[in-house]
Amino acid sequence: MDTRIEETEGRYVAILEGEMDTAAAVEAEEVLKPLYEAGGKDVVIDCTGLEYIASSGLRILLSILKGAKTSGSRVVLRGVNDDIKNVFKLTGFISIFEFE
Repeated sequence: MDTRIEETEGRYVAILEGEMDTAAAVEAEEVLKPLYEAGGKDVVIDCTGLEYIASSGLRILLSILKGAKTSGSRVVLRGVNDDIKNVFKLTGFISIFEFE
């Protein structure tokens, strides 16, 4: 799993690539922790290269959403494939996240 954050055009872009299983989620959470307090900057989570997400990965995304909203930031998921979007539908997360 490759996880990185870039800052561009006044917003954060988190890039997720590979499989975010339970083991990978631990490492990804450390990388993504700065997004919990986005400081008013919008957050784009680029899932174009994300192939799989476990419940621990969903928890991380939810934590980012909660923290960012508290600081007035918007969170958008970009490039989510159909399989992962189905996970969001099954968990009910489809209605709380914004997709592009």
